[in-house]
Amino acid sequence: MTGNLTLTELAGLVESGEIDTVMACIVDMQGRLQGKRFLARHFVESAWEETHCCNYLLATDLEMWTVEGYASTSWAAGYGDYMMKPDLSTLRRAGWLPRTAMVLCDVLDHHGHAPIAHSPRAMLRAQVDRLAAMGLEAIAATALEFFIFKKSFEELRAEGYRDLAPLTDYNADYSLLLGTKDEPVMHPLRQGLAASGIPVEGTKGEAEAGQEELNLRYGPALDCAEYHVIAKHAAKEVGLLTGHAVSFLPKWDHRRVGSASHVHQSLRGQDGTPVFFEPGAELGLSKLARNYLGGLLKYADDITLFMAPYVNSYKRFQKGSFAPTRKVWSVDNRTAAFRLVAESTPAVRIECRVPGADVNPYLALAGMLAAGIAGIEEEIEPPAPMTGDAYEGEAEHIPTTLREAVRAMEGSKMLRAAFGDAVVDHYVRAGTWEQEAFDAVVTDWELARGFERA
Repeated sequence: MTGNLTLTELAGLVESGEIDTVMACIVDMQGRLQGKRFLARHFVESAWEETHCCNYLLATDLEMWTVEGYASTSWAAGYGDYMMKPDLSTLRRAGWLPRTAMVLCDVLDHHGHAPIAHSPRAMLRAQVDRLAAMGLEAIAATALEFFIFKKSFEELRAEGYRDLAPLTDYNADYSLLLGTKDEPVMHPLRQGLAASGIPVEGTKGEAEAGQEELNLRYGPALDCAEYHVIAKHAAKEVGLLTGHAVSFLPKWDHRRVGSASHVHQSLRGQDGTPVFFEPGAELGLSKLARNYLGGLLKYADDITLFMAPYVNSYKRFQKGSFAPTRKVWSVDNRTAAFRLVAESTPAVRIECRVPGADVNPYLALAGMLAAGIAGIEEEIEPPAPMTGDAYEGEAEHIPTTLREAVRAMEGSKMLRAAFGDAVVDHYVRAGTWEQEAFDAVVTDWELARGFERA
């Protein structure tokens, strides 16, 4: 047996001793899985209905710091509880771990049991529900890029993250030979995810030493985000178990290519018809598809914080790096922020190349869907597609710093209409805190540049 489980099936596996642990997980603001490990027998008996967590889990930074300035929770409010409500449709084996199952939980108010609006799963579900009211369904897929290092996280942390050495020594792009060096991590990752019901297509060496890419099958937007966060978590855990650091930092060395997480997206009707496609239309694009693309372009600044949430995220956006720099779209052109893929076929779709490997897929997809819906509602027509090198020309740049992205989100009427002021203000605070934390630190670059010469 592999993949998803019913509660009854889980109970049978617990009784036979095949499963003895269940991880109950929420998705935090950073797109990480947080939660509890239950004795499987207890989960089957009662914890499948609900459990609880501290509400600071949706108001912290990468280091789990209790950040001041959130309206949702604080020291003054006492950091109370949220309810974790297991979504049993996500119950599955954690195939990369022994005798373990896992389930994703919705985050609810501890008292009234209403969804927490700034929970990433709730935010994406809200946009999926808006599309459903329009008779539409969002289909998406993400590609996960990451680096595998020779040493473990513990070893690298003790060395101050200096002299980082990737597992392979030169560009591994599509190399089957070098890919074999990565297989101690990649093989158990692929097989473990497949055993968990995650629709893995395959993996390949990416365009830098020690860099890999994991591709997951196209599917409904909520499923896409679920598969992404589980796959990312699994990659790190397999790395831990094999003695290798697996990092999703978008840019760990300014001299090397960064790690992205490109997002493919399209819409279909309630009958499964691909509504982006119109036979005979230019590039096969329907009016709805053009308007959706127009919304992505018009509101690209507004949603950038959801796609690039940290100071380091913006280090990827460099000319000639395969990461985008300008708000343009093109046909099968990897220099553009938005690439039209499979033009003139029923599989026509839009690839957004802005997100880095650090992205929270729930937030990125929620932002893209909100922008696309606005484009449909406002009937926004995109400009003509660019041709040639998108790094050149006069087109506007995507936000180049975290500060710019925070300002754009804060002033976004579109996002405030889509998510509400409280949700937008919550993530604006997350962005401002990241900038404040960075601004307070003396970096290695400053020391090397000025310690002697200043």
